[in-house]
Order: sequence, then structure tokens, then C-alpha cells
Amino acid sequence: MALATPARPAPSPPAKPHRHRSTRGAKRARWDMKYSPYLYIAPFFVVFGIFGFYPMLRTAWMSLHDWDLIGEHTFIGFDNYAALLQDEYFWNSVVNTLGIFVVATVPQLALALFLANLLNRTQLRGKTLFRMAIFVPNITSVAAVAIVFAMIFQRDFGVANWLLSLVGVDPIDWDAQRWSSWIAIAFMVDWRWTGYNALILLAGMQAIPRDLYEAAALDGANQWRQFWRITLPMLTPTFVFVVLLSTFGGLQLFTEPLVFGNGNMRGGTQREFQTVAMYMYEKGINSLNTAGYGAAIAWALFVLIGIIAAINLAVVRRTVK
Repeated sequence: MALATPARPAPSPPAKPHRHRSTRGAKRARWDMKYSPYLYIAPFFVVFGIFGFYPMLRTAWMSLHDWDLIGEHTFIGFDNYAALLQDEYFWNSVVNTLGIFVVATVPQLALALFLANLLNRTQLRGKTLFRMAIFVPNITSVAAVAIVFAMIFQRDFGVANWLLSLVGVDPIDWDAQRWSSWIAIAFMVDWRWTGYNALILLAGMQAIPRDLYEAAALDGANQWRQFWRITLPMLTPTFVFVVLLSTFGGLQLFTEPLVFGNGNMRGGTQREFQTVAMYMYEKGINSLNTAGYGAAIAWALFVLIGIIAAINLAVVRRTVK
């Protein structure tokens, strides 16, 4: 007699997912995709708001007052700005700032572009060492740099005058004349920042595809034509960035002329090299009862930087297009 096989139990249907859990997870994912990027960038805006945006608003409010740092604050509207337009010392500082900026920045950018192209195209041994070497001036203390260059441009025993004497040029009192002090300060600025800008430009050059240069070489283009037709157009975004950085830094020049003048905030006996930043410090900090006027100078410098940066941006884009 055959034994009956036991019936297999029917398979249980798959458990249905909990609808409320899936809905909650989808909602969480949507919220994460929508709002988490704002949380990631929030620290920057918090720090900028505390140390950047709020001081700007505070300075603007101070510029509308006769502001004494240890006394009363009297609202005077735009009187500080009206006085600024008639202040010959302010316009003297503007001329000095723009003069030093032009004398320093134009050769600085040209030399940085040359060094970057040299390190990018030339087959040199120890390229990494050279790249590190041109960056060393930037990590050197600016006070130490200014002190060394002040000794180099010293009138009686400076190296610069000794070199000029070899070709029959009389000693120059570098900090006593406007043009000579501009040149001395420009040398300090260029020595410190040329390597920094060269490395930024070098990074932009290395992002250019090598196939373009190989194709140009096959077509018979020499290195100069490749640089003019390939490197510069492809380097435009990086070069614009370097120009803007140089503009922001050059128009806020403070430490180099200050140390060059042995700590004299007036920038020489006749204010030969006093920059806008130095004049702002003189009025806003050194003179306790003219802090509002110093704040107005700060906002005038902000506007000046914006105008010059816009002009430079337009010129560079039109030139390298």
C-alpha cells in the first residue's frame, strides 16, 4: 500500500512593503537633494557674513558720521565724501596707488607668463625644484622682504646705487622722489608675487590638451605662433583670474611702502609713496577723531578697485580674444 505524500504548504505571498516607510524615505531623499547643498556651503556664508559683510555695512554706516573712536558719533550724511573729493592728500594717494600698481603689475604679469610658459614647454631637469623655487618668495615674511629691499635701495650703501655707479649713474635717493620710490616698491612687489602668479598660469597651461600643440607643430607652427594662437586663447579664464587677483592686491598695497618708509604712515616726507590704504589707516586709526573719514576712504578704495578691475577685465578679454 503506497504512502500518500504530504501536501506541500502553499507559498506565502511576499510581504508587502510598508507604504508609509517608503514614502518617508522618498521624502527624506528629496529633502536631502534639495537642501543639503545649502548646508554644505553655509559655513562659508556664515563666516563671510560675520567677518566680511557685517564690517562692510558697519564701515558704510561709520562713513556717514563724524565718528570719534572714544567719543560721540554725529550723523553728517555724505559730508565725509564731499570733503574727500576736495582732499589733495587723498588724490595724491590715489595717484601713488595707481602709479605703483601700473609699474609693478605690468612687468609682473609679463614675467609670470614667461616663466609659466618656460616651465610648461621646456624640457628641464628638476622641474619640480624650479616650481618650488619660484614660490619661495611668496612664503617669505613680507616684513623681511621689505627690510632687505629697503637696504638694497639705501642711498649711500645700497646695492642698487652701487650697480648704477658701475655705469656712471649718480646715487639716487630712492625714498625721496616719487618715481624712484615707485620703482623700488614695485621691485618688492614683483619679487614676492611673480612666482605665485606663474604657478597659477602654469596650472592653466597644463590643462591645455597636448594634441593641439602636436597638430600645430605638424602644420609647421613654431613655438611663438603656438603660444599666440593656442596658449593665450586657451589660457584666457586663468589669465583673467590672475589679473583680477593682481588688481585687488595691488590697489590695497600697504605693508611694502610702509616698511620701505621705515614705518612712516605718511609715505615719505612729502607723501611721495603714500597709498590709499596707508592714508585710510592714518585717518581711520591713527587719528581717533576722524574714524568716519577713514571709513569713507575705505569705501572710496572699494569703488576704485571695482572700477579698475572692470577695466582690466574688459581690456584682457579684448586683447587675448
